[in-house]
Amino acid sequence: MHFRSADRQRGSVTAEFAAVLPAVLVLLAACLGAVQVVGQHVRLTDAAGSAARLLARGESAHSAAAPLQGLGPSATLTVESQGTFICAGVSAASAFAPFAAAGLVLSARSCALAGGP
Repeated sequence: MHFRSADRQRGSVTAEFAAVLPAVLVLLAACLGAVQVVGQHVRLTDAAGSAARLLARGESAHSAAAPLQGLGPSATLTVESQGTFICAGVSAASAFAPFAAAGLVLSARSCALAGGP
């Protein structure tokens, strides 16, 4: 005995799966990209903190930029003095290409007391 309705249902499940799969893959890629961007922001925050501490100890801006190595060629350091504090700002374009193409730039800022140990 052969049921045609069962064959039609099997075909419709395959068609629905084929229609939904690209959307699921795009969503998965966006989620993985967001995780990568969060990781990059953590690295920028660490680099800004290290640079601020180096600057507060009296190091040059060139040597304070050492923590930026490994953050990519677009990473930049800005130095600002606010009273007794030295602040370092680090910014870089997103390492995840689709977000970078959209113009996403990440930044972090940290301050340290000047003349500290």
